[in-house]
This record gives sequence, C-alpha cells and structure tokens, in this order.
Amino acid sequence: MVLYRRNFVPGGTYFFTATLDDRRSSLLVDHIRLLRRALRTTRSERPFALDAAVVLPEHLHVLVTLPPGDADYSGRWRRFKSLFSRFAAPALSMKRNHRGEFALWQKRFWEHTIRDEADFERHADYIHYNPVKHGLVSRVVDWPHSSFHHYVRLDILPADWGGDVGAPDLAFGERRD
Repeated sequence: MVLYRRNFVPGGTYFFTATLDDRRSSLLVDHIRLLRRALRTTRSERPFALDAAVVLPEHLHVLVTLPPGDADYSGRWRRFKSLFSRFAAPALSMKRNHRGEFALWQKRFWEHTIRDEADFERHADYIHYNPVKHGLVSRVVDWPHSSFHHYVRLDILPADWGGDVGAPDLAFGERRD
C-alpha cells in the first residue's frame, strides 16, 4: 500500500485537484448547479475561503484558505465529494459499490501547500488557464466555470489575460495595450 504524506498547516492555503473516476465524463459541468450546491453546503458546515477555482468536465482545481487553527482539509473534501455524489445520484441512476459508496470520484485528491505569494499566483494562473490548456476554449475569458471572471471584476486580471490561442501572436509574447 502506498503511504501518502500530507502537509497539515492550520490556517494554511492549499491547491487541490479532484478528479472523477471516469476521465471521459462531463458530469461536473453538466451538473454545475449540484456541484455549487455541494460546495456551498460544505462551506457553510466547515468554513474556508475559496481563493480561486475552475471546474472542467471531469476534474476541478481550487485554491482554498482554511480558518486559523484549522487544518482539516481532508474532512472538507470528503464532505464535498460525498454531497455532490448524493445530489447527482438520482439524476444519474448511480448505484453504490460494495462499501455502500457511490463510485463517482477517484479515491484521493492532489494537494499542495502554498508556500508564499509567488506560489499562490502561479497556482491561481494555472487554475485560470486550465480550460485553454485542455483545449476547451481558446481564450480564458470564454470558460464560464472559473473564478477568472471574479478576478476580472475585481481588476486583479484584465479580461484579455492569457491571450487567444487561435490568434496569431504578432506581439511575440508581449502584452498588447
């Protein structure tokens, strides 16, 4: 059995990736309302700040900050994944496995403890650019299930951040004004 090491920092900021068991699925975006409901319920029961997020068809990435003195992100993920599975089960006619669980998610999740502001910025950029990286859109602004739009509203990022992968790069990587 693989021994997993987790870094538990009370009040820490973390980057997470959670993936559906079926990597060909589009369940997360098809049922985005249920996913948001599961997230809202989890946050109301076990508070945390949602710093950045993107939901893709079969996986999601988030940056979260836990309250001071609290390092239980595993409990939050377990609750979130369980709630979404339960909310989605009736619509999908999902059956339970031999342990009574819905076999919807991969068993684990990827976690990275954010070390500093530069690390936070790199991971937020990764989150926001992810739909382009996966070929779902050619411009970051075109993906609806992303905190990128919140960052634009707050003037943290410009709406044209990330460029357009379909357009010729006549500025050779320099930002157009």
